[in-house]
Parts: sequence; C-alpha cells; structure tokens
Amino acid sequence: MIRRTALPSLLLIALLSAPCAAAPAGTQGDPGEGSVVSGGYRLFESTAASINGKVLFRSDLLREACLLRCGAFPGDEPADLPLAEVRERRIREILVLQEEEKLGLGQVDNAALQENSTEAEARVSACADPCAGDVDASAVRDFVKRRLVIREFLQKRVAVFVEVSDDEVRREIDRRVSRGEILRESVSEEAIRGELFGEKVARAVRTWYDRVTSKSKIVRSPLEGP
Repeated sequence: MIRRTALPSLLLIALLSAPCAAAPAGTQGDPGEGSVVSGGYRLFESTAASINGKVLFRSDLLREACLLRCGAFPGDEPADLPLAEVRERRIREILVLQEEEKLGLGQVDNAALQENSTEAEARVSACADPCAGDVDASAVRDFVKRRLVIREFLQKRVAVFVEVSDDEVRREIDRRVSRGEILRESVSEEAIRGELFGEKVARAVRTWYDRVTSKSKIVRSPLEGP
C-alpha cells in the first residue's frame, strides 16, 4: 500500500533551505540608500535583484529581514540572517509566486489568512527589535499571505505527488533496528512514514526549484551593508 502524509510546514523549509546560485563575482557595489550619485542626485532606493523582470528592492530585503528576526510567521523561530541570504530566500519565493500566477494553484483560505495574520501582528508588536516599529499591519499581512500561498502551491504542485509505501516503511524500520537505533516493539510506523515523507518532499522541492531556476533569468545586484 502507498500512502501520502500531509506535512505542509516541510514544504517551506525545503524551499527556503534549497541551495542557491552565487552572485556574479567582480561587480561593483551599488550606492547605498541616501548616498549621493553622479549629477548630484540622492539615491533613496536600490535594486537587489531582478527575477524574470520582477524587481526586488533592498528595502524589501530589510523589511523581510526584520520580519524574520521577529519570527513573525506563526510557527517560525526568530532568525537573524545576512541580507544576502534573505535575498536568496525571496528569490526562491518569487519564483514560486510567478509559477503560482501562471497556474493559479495557491489560493489562500480567508479564515486561515486572518488567523495567521492576527498572530503574526502580535508577534511583531511584541518584537524587541527596533525595526518592528517600521513594519505596518499591511506589510505583515502581505508577508503572511505570501507564505501561505507558497505553502499551498507547493502542497498542490509538489507534495501531492510524493508517496511512501508500506514496504518503504518496513525496510526503514528493519534498517534502524539492525543498527540498534530503535527497538522494534516501540517504533511508530506513522512516525517513520512521516520522516520518509519529509525527506522525499525536501528532495522533490529542491528538484522543482532547480528546474524552475534553470528556465529563469535572475540578476543579482551587489548589496551594500550587512
């Protein structure tokens, strides 16, 4: 028998931890926000990347980094990430959202959006990082909606095709018992099934991401600051 297991949180983890291509070497840095450039103009925004024509600004990354530091998304732990890593996460998300727009597979239930947005806003309000004061409720809601759309899309586009058979579960149990890792009488087949499913989902998401990336035009601009 072959069974599927629903582990939607693993979809985001697999996507956001997927390996990313390095930015091109030997490029010159963009002027920082507010710096004076040629002609006496002052730059208040700079481009961080372009993904199939979709422009990602440095201010987008700063806001995203703040939300990640605050652990804004329900279930997330606070994460203080370098801006370059935040950019790679956003690039991956944008690729998913572009595919979702083509296929229309990532609609979000309004009740789920409201529930998660309310919790996310509470997390940001309680966040001790000074940046939290610059993130308004609409930005938090957009952040939550994006994450929910991505999770739903990957569930319908990737995870739905992942299967774990009873034979696979039995073989994995036999392997762990033979290595002395577990006792057969205390093992939970469903727990093992869930672990195998999670591993397969992670591989499937990485494969999906690699395929989409290979067909995309991604241009990264040098980042100023941390």
